[in-house]
Amino acid sequence: MKFYTQIQALINSMRTDEEGATAVEYGLMVSLIAILAALAIAGGFGALVGILVTGRRLQVVTELAGAPALREVAAGRSVVARSRDLIPQGYFGWLERRRVLAGHPTDWEIDRILIVKLLMGVAGGLLAGLWISADPAPLRVALGALLVLLCFFTPDLLLLSRGQERQQLMQNALADTLDQMTIAVEAGLGFEAAMAKAATNGKGPLVEEFIRTLQDMSIGRTRKAASQLLAGRTSSTDLRRFTGSVIQADTYGIAIANVLHVQAGEMRLRRRQRAEEQAMKVPVKVIFPLVFCILPVLFIVLLTPAVISIAKAFS
Repeated sequence: MKFYTQIQALINSMRTDEEGATAVEYGLMVSLIAILAALAIAGGFGALVGILVTGRRLQVVTELAGAPALREVAAGRSVVARSRDLIPQGYFGWLERRRVLAGHPTDWEIDRILIVKLLMGVAGGLLAGLWISADPAPLRVALGALLVLLCFFTPDLLLLSRGQERQQLMQNALADTLDQMTIAVEAGLGFEAAMAKAATNGKGPLVEEFIRTLQDMSIGRTRKAASQLLAGRTSSTDLRRFTGSVIQADTYGIAIANVLHVQAGEMRLRRRQRAEEQAMKVPVKVIFPLVFCILPVLFIVLLTPAVISIAKAFS
């Protein structure tokens, strides 16, 4: 009887070991499948990116009849151009508008933005897949999806932030630049010469836009057309109002010195009003960190000794 009990215990222990080994093997198999799936997805997206960056092939055709001439014939549209057909055109317009507001940065081409978005989305998907494969809980799935979306839209957010910062710098520098132009015009210079003088003595995105406006006028565009192009390259209401005043002065023959003098005064007033507005918002913004971060710590520091003394008195 004792021997039979020992045999049964040995069989049970062997079953337990087999179940544990089976569970370990199952876990390793799930992890291996998840890794292989992530590698397959990465390889597929890598191949897609390789196709996207392929340039347009050109074929040179030589005509034998008549005078010898060479012409380049496109063998096919670029795959990047074909892929644009799958993306809404409104999104391309939005990206181009953001690039214009950011000053047409050379390292933020649309094709490069699309490729970076794709790569970052794939990287976020791989990280989310590896994290979810360890414990496929609904919360992890939701957080993984949010991670993928955040990685995919990060280039858009960076481009938007760069454009907003550039427009803010232009709006803040407009008042001082108009003061310089007013002084130059009252000293006898013309509008273009005063703008060139302000551009020479200053720096920043507003100066860059003024230089581009002068270049537009130097190639034959009128002052009105160049001012309209300047208004289209900015989202600053103050700069748009200034370009509108210049267009009206050019249309109706108003003295540009008076226009600059009035606009400079208005810009200084608006800049002071914006500063006062930001100062009025500070108390409201301070309430939340004060209530949720500073006051609880202060209460803990002040009330903890009293609570300890009361507990000792009644114990």
